[in-house]
Amino acid sequence: MSGNLFIVSAPSGAGKTTLVRMLLERDGGIGLSISHTTRAPRPGEQDGREYHFIGPPEFFAMREAGDFLESAEVHGNWYGTSRRWIVEQLASGRDILLEIDWQGAQQVRGLFHECVGIFILPPSPAELEQRLRGRGQDSEEVIARRLAAALGEMRHVDEFDYVIINKTLPEAVDDLQSVVRSVRLRTAAQLERHRELFAFLEQDT
Repeated sequence: MSGNLFIVSAPSGAGKTTLVRMLLERDGGIGLSISHTTRAPRPGEQDGREYHFIGPPEFFAMREAGDFLESAEVHGNWYGTSRRWIVEQLASGRDILLEIDWQGAQQVRGLFHECVGIFILPPSPAELEQRLRGRGQDSEEVIARRLAAALGEMRHVDEFDYVIINKTLPEAVDDLQSVVRSVRLRTAAQLERHRELFAFLEQDT
């Protein structure tokens, strides 16, 4: 039995991290992959919880050794997903969620064709800018760079299986949970998960 692999991507400021956290609080059957990154921790972040924070030399050594399922540079920092951990978790039957950007999603899709891609969008570009400014921790230059990058990222929305418009958090997290539930109810997944129930299908009639 193998688990499902979910990819959640979004431009900065769309609310992806908050939605993922809310989903994990609701659904104990899905685990979050903790990425490695070269960026410095933000206030309140802890190593091993939000990210595995490592220096560039260690990151590039791991990438050279093939330790990453995917890796990408985002806003001047590098991010990578542990290949071994993902493979082991899926093989054990556990559902796993990757919170990565569209570049990483492309790489993962090339290796795991059955993965499910979910893209989170803000209700409007104006709302996105307001959310970025509301953080109060970035300079005008950084905000402008993030907005420009966000527009470029949003152009890849058609590469994903599902799109969620994050207008309100309660509605958006309901939508996200609905996607997870629908994937688990696919016929192939149910046949594998409930083999004893469907054993009669293999009997001679």
